Amino acid sequence: MNKKKTTLQLIEFGEQPEDKFYCLVDLNISPDGMDVEKLKLTDPRNFDLEFRESGCLMMFTGDEIEELISRGDLDENNLHDSLYDLAIKEGVIKTG
Repeated sequence: MNKKKTTLQLIEFGEQPEDKFYCLVDLNISPDGMDVEKLKLTDPRNFDLEFRESGCLMMFTGDEIEELISRGDLDENNLHDSLYDLAIKEGVIKTG
């Protein structure tokens, strides 16, 4: 999968870092990004499933993003690129 076929989408359910979700989204599945209003109505028991079906390849809370940045796994100034690279490294995305 080409990086141009992904986007970084921030979904906020509140003000705290744990209320913010950073999602690497497959634009082949959700060309306009994930439908946040639909996600807000999702039963919490089906939250992860709804994210996956909406094209979310990887999802991290704001706390997790901060931790990954502090460990040097993500570049704060280039989150999309570094999340895409992490997805390749973790085997979530295949290239080629």
